[in-house]
Amino acid sequence: MQVRRLGARGAEVSRLALGTMTWSRDTSVDEASRLLGAFVDAGGTLIDTAATYADGGSERVIGSLLGGSFSRSEVQLCTKAGVRRTPEGGVIDASRGALLDTLDASLARLGTDHVDVWLVHAFDPLTPLEETMHALEVALTTGRARHVGVSNFPGWAMARAATLARAGVGPAVTQVEYSLLERGIEREVVPAAKALGMGILAWSPLGRGVLTGKYAHAIPADSRAASDHLAGFVEPYLNPRAAAIVAALSTASEGLGRSPHEVALAWVRDAPGVASAIVGARSAEQLAPSLAAEDLVLPDQIRSALDDVTQPQIGYPEHR
Repeated sequence: MQVRRLGARGAEVSRLALGTMTWSRDTSVDEASRLLGAFVDAGGTLIDTAATYADGGSERVIGSLLGGSFSRSEVQLCTKAGVRRTPEGGVIDASRGALLDTLDASLARLGTDHVDVWLVHAFDPLTPLEETMHALEVALTTGRARHVGVSNFPGWAMARAATLARAGVGPAVTQVEYSLLERGIEREVVPAAKALGMGILAWSPLGRGVLTGKYAHAIPADSRAASDHLAGFVEPYLNPRAAAIVAALSTASEGLGRSPHEVALAWVRDAPGVASAIVGARSAEQLAPSLAAEDLVLPDQIRSALDDVTQPQIGYPEHR
């Protein structure tokens, strides 16, 4: 698997990352081991998780695997902090104490003394950004994280975070949703990342699974859209616009002799600024098409056609 630099200051990472949101909840330890084995065997290195995934269960599964069948040196770990679970649901909290306490708990679950990438999971409008950035600086200077960054931040907040950071300890990466169904980051986040030298980790490059075509005619009983805890995650893309995009993607895929899964992933993976695309397969069988896309380079005319069909609304003040 090819590797890319994670922004101007980041390490080299595999251009495909393994997402683990379902681990310990929908993906058992045994199945997670199969997934990780297939990913590592294909040359993948970057594993993406978060403190809130399955209330820490995802990190615990990763820790158990790295303490057993797999070596810590084989992988790069990316985790996130900044969301607290409460009886009422998740609460964004990017205060210094909350972030650093969460990081320490993540390290304990992962069974390691450092993560390769540590991200603030979401922008916190109530905590001064100076305080949030100080927590990232502490993580770097104490060796608990090799690189730091942000996730789901608007472009202006990314720029402000970089401005507040001392030289050498600024955010190196931003993690954002990006797919043929969600191209909103092209308005300001992508230009900001380019200007700031930040790499982009693209989550849900398959449009929360919709771009695979599995929902073209019905909702499969074993799909995310049929599960109690993930139905709301998929539902925003079960609409006529998404259906039209899936149809266009299917036509393009047929012309290439590849699957819609592979084409949708290749489009994101090779988009400007993207360092790595995160795929969240629940089983080794679901991961296989993502690994199979490694050799796929989209012809310019196919990329252009998909660009036209999925073009986001961009106007004032980005374009005039």
